[in-house]
Amino acid sequence: MMNLRSAVFAIALAATCGVAASPLRAQAQPAPQAQTTPEAAQPPQQQVQVPPPPPRQSVTEDMLLRENDRIIGRVSIPDTRLAFLEQPQGRTWRRFNETWAPWILGLSVILPLLALLLLYMFRGAQRYERDASPIYVIRYSAFERFNHWMTATSFVILALTGLNYVFGKRLLMPLMSPGTFGDFSQIAKYAHNFFAWPFILGVLVMIVVWTRDNLPRRVDLAWLRAGGGLFKDTTHLSAGRFNAGQKLLFWAVVLATLVTFGSGLALMFPLMFLDVNGMQLWGSIHSIAAALFIALIIGHIYIGTAGTEGSFGGMGSGEVDLAWARHHHDLWAEDAPRADPREDALPQPGHVSPPPHRT
Repeated sequence: MMNLRSAVFAIALAATCGVAASPLRAQAQPAPQAQTTPEAAQPPQQQVQVPPPPPRQSVTEDMLLRENDRIIGRVSIPDTRLAFLEQPQGRTWRRFNETWAPWILGLSVILPLLALLLLYMFRGAQRYERDASPIYVIRYSAFERFNHWMTATSFVILALTGLNYVFGKRLLMPLMSPGTFGDFSQIAKYAHNFFAWPFILGVLVMIVVWTRDNLPRRVDLAWLRAGGGLFKDTTHLSAGRFNAGQKLLFWAVVLATLVTFGSGLALMFPLMFLDVNGMQLWGSIHSIAAALFIALIIGHIYIGTAGTEGSFGGMGSGEVDLAWARHHHDLWAEDAPRADPREDALPQPGHVSPPPHRT
């Protein structure tokens, strides 16, 4: 019994001492140290105030161009004119080529074709009365025809390669790869420059050979007043080797050739004759003159083929029907050389043979 009491007392004493000692241990235990990091150990730094970026409108293109009429850089090549980076006229030229030039060139092809189609549908071709036994006269010599077709072929190539400059990237580039289109356009550029020379040579030969026959005459006024019989039937209109319409075409071709070749020559040799502004100006003039030239030649092709019966033979074989010549060029027809020299001895219409001599 005593041992049981002693054990209970010992347990109670131990519990009492443990409870009493716990606060003492808690007070004697050192306080836990806070964990430190390298960032926390560094001294605090002052925050640097970064200035905001300048607004985009602080220096604009217009401000630079107001200070000077162009933006000029620095180049190490001898030609210092190539240092011009930008000028206001360049934007005007770019706007013209991307906006107005396609419309001008497109309408110069489409409108004449539509007008001539309507004219042919409602008016038809100009016809003449054929003879039962036609006699043919020489309209153009072999040299004249060769020069004409050389000039015409060169013009067609010049027109197509020139149109590629404006419409190529819009019409052809979607149909081929960019590399193929680039190669094609480079070949077209070389062809445009090359065929300009036989074209100008052909026009110069035409000036030498045909100028005398294209000088104005009094009968041309009556032909012009009647519109050449193109729009309605009229009485017979007198004309020499070339009528008034052909004379207008001749001098229009001469003028258009001077403008297109002169402007094209300046573009062919960049910065040799003109500065950048001059090249842009004459480049626009070249485009407009070429558009009018194309429209003019479309009308010429129509009148020389479908629009006038029997006309194509003059430039095809060089010969035309004498009845055709009398109908369109009566003042020239009687003096025209016959294709068959034996026909020169044949009596002409209205000619009365003298009575045979009686002995």
